[in-house]
Amino acid sequence: MRGRKEHGEGQPGADAPIRKGVHVLRGGGVIAYPNESVYGLGCLPRNEKAVERALRLKGRDRSLGLILIAGEWEQFESWVADLSTAANSAGLRESEGITWVMRASPNTPAWITGGRDTVAVRVSLHPLAAALSRALDCPVVSTSCNPHGMPPARTEREARHYFAGEVDWIMPGECGPLEGPTEIRDAATGAVLRPA
Repeated sequence: MRGRKEHGEGQPGADAPIRKGVHVLRGGGVIAYPNESVYGLGCLPRNEKAVERALRLKGRDRSLGLILIAGEWEQFESWVADLSTAANSAGLRESEGITWVMRASPNTPAWITGGRDTVAVRVSLHPLAAALSRALDCPVVSTSCNPHGMPPARTEREARHYFAGEVDWIMPGECGPLEGPTEIRDAATGAVLRPA
């Protein structure tokens, strides 16, 4: 899957937002970025300070855990225990756009798992979100861009209304066509934990 181009990648000007996002995230920043259905708040998942800041902005409790998104399954290698076995047995490689709860690697920090032995991961269908992860060569934290109890931002304008001056950058772009949040399934059982 490496090297695959999504629609929207490779168009004139498409690389500049990705370069800016990479620069801000590698510098320890928190950004807002478009995803499949809503804007997300993102940071590098191994940066505990950045994760804690994103949680504070949302008013989200650390114990709830966070979703990681990537451009391809291989980027979850150090986050999911026995990724290749789990992904192949569950047919996950053919199910991009679904968030899967999988057994976490021992190296996955508690500020991502919420203290559980599982981690939630998704290969994003959004061209900008997927390209950002590929350019970083690692997953990105994905939590909806809104203060707790408020509707998630679906546009750049709404993201600015919530967090202008509080996040380090708001990536321009349009969210995907999904009406609501992505479906979440248990990879071990296939059970739907949150319908789309």
